[in-house]
Order: sequence, then structure tokens, then C-alpha cells
Amino acid sequence: MREDTNELIRALRRQDASAQHLLLTRYGDLVFRHVTRIVAKPEDAEEVYQDVFVKAFSSIDSYDERQASLATWLCRIAHHESLNFVRQRRPHIVFAEDGDLNINDIQDDTPPIYDESSKEQTIQLLDNALQELPPDEQALIAMFYFDGLGLKEIAYITDSIPSTIGSKLCRIRKKLYRTIQPLIQ
Repeated sequence: MREDTNELIRALRRQDASAQHLLLTRYGDLVFRHVTRIVAKPEDAEEVYQDVFVKAFSSIDSYDERQASLATWLCRIAHHESLNFVRQRRPHIVFAEDGDLNINDIQDDTPPIYDESSKEQTIQLLDNALQELPPDEQALIAMFYFDGLGLKEIAYITDSIPSTIGSKLCRIRKKLYRTIQPLIQ
């Protein structure tokens, strides 16, 4: 598979149309899923999706396989293009956060927020709370919990560092807990 990916990259650098088509076929669903987690309207997501691949095709020479896999590199482009699109289209909103938290100072010993009888209701409340998060926080949650990406991969995609991603995820979890905890008691 690695040799296959290396050949694909070489063909993309030669601007081979069949290689571009293969890239779209192989990674299109992944990229579109990433974009739609940040860009809500389908027609806008399609526009960003196209921009991601145009940027990928034009900047393939900057891809370095030592830094990330091709899929992770494409997700990084998708992440930045999506956030740029949302920032340009939405008014600037400031979210008040708790003071800076150090991930090592936080012990996640909170009790479970649901019992078996209210599991369905809690899932719905959690889903609603997730929809209320800013797009960048939704993207972090999706990459970590739904895509199964590690902190290092997410840090690469978001131009951050792993410890910062860990801290942000911890803050987001606490924010979600504070949002739904009063509703389930």
C-alpha cells in the first residue's frame, strides 16, 4: 500500500489526471465527512470540498510523508479550508471559557451522567449540546471520538501541539457535562 501511495504522489506531482481522479475516489468520502462536520449547509460543504482538492492538487509538492499520511494531510487542508469558510461567512462570536486548565491538573473522576433508564435521553441531550459547540470544537470532538485520531494527528491537522489538543478536549468535555448535567437530574 505504501508503494501504491508513493506512486500516486509521484503521479500527482506530474499533474496526472488519472491520479487526481484516484485521489478523489480514495479520499473523497473522508474529506467530505470532515468538511461537513464544520460546514453545516450541504451546498457550502460541496464548495469547500472542491476547494480542498484544488488546494491539494496545487500544493502536492509541499506534502511530506515523514510528517503525516496522505489522508491526514488532506484532513489538515479540509480542516483549515472549512474553518476559513466558516469564519468568512459567520459573524465573530466570542465564547467565554473557564481559565486556562492544565490537562495534568484535571482528574476526570466525575460520576457517570446517566443511568441505563435515561440513556436514550442523555444521548439526545449530548447530541443537542454537541450541535451548540463552535465548529472548531465540534471538529476536535469528531476527530478524536468518531474518527479515532490520536492527539498527535489532530495536532498536525489543526496546527497545534498534542498537549494543547488534550487540554481543549478536556475543556470541551467539561463544557458538555455542564450543559447537559442540569437537564438530566
